[in-house]
Amino acid sequence: MSAGRADTTHTARYREIAAVLRRHSLGFLGGLIGLDRLPFRHRAAGASGAETHESPAHLRRALEELGPTFIKLGQVLSTRPDLLPPGYVDELVKLQDAAPPVPADLIRDVIRRELGGEPEEIFARFDDDPLASASIGQAHAATLKDGTPVVVKVRRPGAVAQVQQDVEILQNLAMRADRTWNLAREYDAAGLADEFAKTIRAELDYLQEGRNAERFAENFADEPDVLIPRVFWEFTSSRVLTLERMYGANVGDGETLDTTGVDRKHIARRGADIVLKMTFEDRFFHADLHPGNLFIHDDGTIALIDFGMVGIVEEELRGHLSNLFIALVRGNHDLLATALIGMSVGGATIDREVLREDLRVFLSHYRLRSLRETPFARMMGDLFGILRDNRLHLPREMALLFKALLQIEGLAVKLDPDFRLGESLEPYAQRLARERTSMLVFARRLARASADMGELALDLPGVLRRVVDQVDTTGVQVHLRAAELDPIVGRVERIGNRLVAGMISAAFISGIGNVVSRERKWRSWEGAMVGTGLGVLSAMGAYLAWTARRRGRRPR
Repeated sequence: MSAGRADTTHTARYREIAAVLRRHSLGFLGGLIGLDRLPFRHRAAGASGAETHESPAHLRRALEELGPTFIKLGQVLSTRPDLLPPGYVDELVKLQDAAPPVPADLIRDVIRRELGGEPEEIFARFDDDPLASASIGQAHAATLKDGTPVVVKVRRPGAVAQVQQDVEILQNLAMRADRTWNLAREYDAAGLADEFAKTIRAELDYLQEGRNAERFAENFADEPDVLIPRVFWEFTSSRVLTLERMYGANVGDGETLDTTGVDRKHIARRGADIVLKMTFEDRFFHADLHPGNLFIHDDGTIALIDFGMVGIVEEELRGHLSNLFIALVRGNHDLLATALIGMSVGGATIDREVLREDLRVFLSHYRLRSLRETPFARMMGDLFGILRDNRLHLPREMALLFKALLQIEGLAVKLDPDFRLGESLEPYAQRLARERTSMLVFARRLARASADMGELALDLPGVLRRVVDQVDTTGVQVHLRAAELDPIVGRVERIGNRLVAGMISAAFISGIGNVVSRERKWRSWEGAMVGTGLGVLSAMGAYLAWTARRRGRRPR
């Protein structure tokens, strides 16, 4: 839907948003994002910037009043300390995804439409009183015919339409802000709005949440002290999700844990290990591990729930993490600046010298020799401050990852004040660093570079044809003396030799890496192949060095 069409269609909602912002002394924000330029509205008193009441509490209350989509927006923003100052992050964390209960008859109607029968026909027991009522869904206790206790999550009637309308409005306002507000453009407000749209639309689909739960269950199938609820697909649809019910003490309830005799230090370490395994081994992690989503059994078993918000660690993100950890441990501010710029998204102009100096001061405060004794939360808070000051911001998955790490550290420290996340994190960071410098990874990177060169070679004839056509059309005169050709020919020769040798070397390295990485005994011919490959690589290196030296000795 175009911005103009949406402006007309959503006029009443725009008016409501503008009124709420004014009521909470945030009229200036309406001016910045373009609400004051829409034809249906009078200019807010604070659009000129005269208002000064911009406290975090005002923003939180405004988001709560605007409803489900904006509450979710605030919750997402609370995970972005690279975008917002600590005061705003701390206030937005207080946003509770709660809403007035949906009447039981409407919930029953959804179940009837989605599952094809009355709740009493489908379940042995169904409780009309909700366990919890949130902005998107409502949870009810029930029991299957075989006696299994379950939780039935039902999407609120009308939730999709409301979210869709609000998401379109947010995307339109973000595009307006990008055009008129430098800060919004530097942080790519339109891109952030698009990411948020994908996040909240995914949470509307209970089938996706069910698939997420099953993936976690597979990843922890061999770890009996981690429980993931079973999904009952025969009683699940995009609007209804039926899960095995989890019980236990709230992980934040230290007194109850002490009463049951649970080892709090063990739970702190085990909780951190679970998150680190998700992140660095499975590369698929739970991105909303607040206390309400973890339950602790008397025997120390940890149960997880609520799988709507997840993160995925792709290869590129893994490489960024590796570069970041290497730079932090080495204390190299140049390397750290390169790593942060490499992972950052957005259109801000970066003053590298200012960034390097900020990072030099930052590293001098911590003087890291390892991650074990590092106050992780404080260190990341300082680093996020540098990101904000230098107009850098993280990609969504990276922000979610740091949120998950900071959440689990916060919970663990409450259980065990002596807990240090860096102690658990360091082995994973070391493994990432080793992977980054391994022969197999180098081979993959070289192979990708060779593929890029191959694509360039395929495109080159078309480029040359366009150049020739241009010459035929307009003409061009080139004056060269014979003496000037020798350096050019020499340079082309060197490039050609090295490119061919590099591609052959990449193939040998990839083959050797595949053989070496297999966890089994070598056959005799494989050992010979590895030896031959290494010999060829050595010969290639010697050849390139000899040709470079010979070329360097030629008279110029």
